[in-house]
Amino acid sequence: MTTVRRCAAALAVSAVLGLAVVPAATPAAFAAPSPTPSAALPSGLYGTGDPTYDGVWRQSLALLAQDTAGYVPAEAAVDWLTGQQCADGGFPSYRADAAKACDAKLPLDTNASAAAVQALAALGGQDAAVDKTVGWLKSVQNKDGGWGYNPGGASDANSTSIVIGALAAAGPGPADVTSKGGKTPYDALLTFAKPCGGKDGGAFVYQVKSPGIVADSTAAAVLGAHGKGLVVTAGTKDGKGTACEKATTVEGAARNGAAYLANGLAKTGYFNTPPMPGAEDSAPKPDFGNTADAVVALTAQGLTEQAKKPLTWLEQNASSWAKESGPAAYAQLIFTAHAAGADPADFGGQNLVTALNATGPAPKKASPSPAPSSRDEKKGEESESLSMWWIVGAIFVASVGAGFLISGRRKPRQ
Repeated sequence: MTTVRRCAAALAVSAVLGLAVVPAATPAAFAAPSPTPSAALPSGLYGTGDPTYDGVWRQSLALLAQDTAGYVPAEAAVDWLTGQQCADGGFPSYRADAAKACDAKLPLDTNASAAAVQALAALGGQDAAVDKTVGWLKSVQNKDGGWGYNPGGASDANSTSIVIGALAAAGPGPADVTSKGGKTPYDALLTFAKPCGGKDGGAFVYQVKSPGIVADSTAAAVLGAHGKGLVVTAGTKDGKGTACEKATTVEGAARNGAAYLANGLAKTGYFNTPPMPGAEDSAPKPDFGNTADAVVALTAQGLTEQAKKPLTWLEQNASSWAKESGPAAYAQLIFTAHAAGADPADFGGQNLVTALNATGPAPKKASPSPAPSSRDEKKGEESESLSMWWIVGAIFVASVGAGFLISGRRKPRQ
């Protein structure tokens, strides 16, 4: 998932490409949230930017990245996130006053909710909150098996994939979650996969009628097709190359999607994003977020060789982007480093973990399991030795008894 939240990103994409992404995904009953006035932000929240569209999202990614890097998030940060949950289990993108009940017209956000599930499930101790959100996500599943950005909106590849990650993290398994139409999330993903040949062959589009930025939806869908969330490790090596092949299964579609990403990155090592409407500079700019997502997707697919070039490019160029973009960008690069086996504490010379931790309440380094002392080791050896003698003695007694039995059976008749 890119660091720009789906709502804001979809608005930009629709303006750039002439797509009605957000209106199609937002029920008319919901009023779009207004930007938060300049005010002091909650102390438990990561980042200093306006959280209206990405508060829960960036907080969830920050906490999940800290856990992935071996840190225990601050209690205040976890409390802020759980405090954003509405009574029915869903999360909005952000609500300023968590002391009040969620307004019935407040748009709930499947992406933010699914990210929160992944973070809270990884941290542990939040079963009640996690279960409630999973129940809410299941209740707003579309008939085609997928999810839209907001409940009631048309399914899209990104939202469906991030929810798959939540289901995989917390249960039940994605394949066991079926819609009223009898469809699974994987059935929905297949509808976004383009056939081989032609423009963007093998990629996953955002929506069937609204392609969006295809690299973004493809990277998300590859992870979703593998039943993976935001945090992944390298999959089994894929030695088939990067040719697109006819696919009738979600696994085959995932491979084609990964091949599309690999081919798109082969020349430069990064993706571009179109210019914003009205921008004086109309030249495409490097897309750090989608490039990072692609590295994770390629690694999950087992195309680790194809992930090396974009990984190196990110190490050399992503520092300023992450600093400007904030906690979600740092988290995204930590996920990238983790997937590709790189060191997030030395990512192109930058310590991503330290930079992330500095954007909010300080976490604690997770305590490793205590090593046994020499006295404990000696006690362990003595205990093991004593146990061994007990075992030998027991075997001896058993064998003697068995001997008596055997000798009695073999006693010659007189």
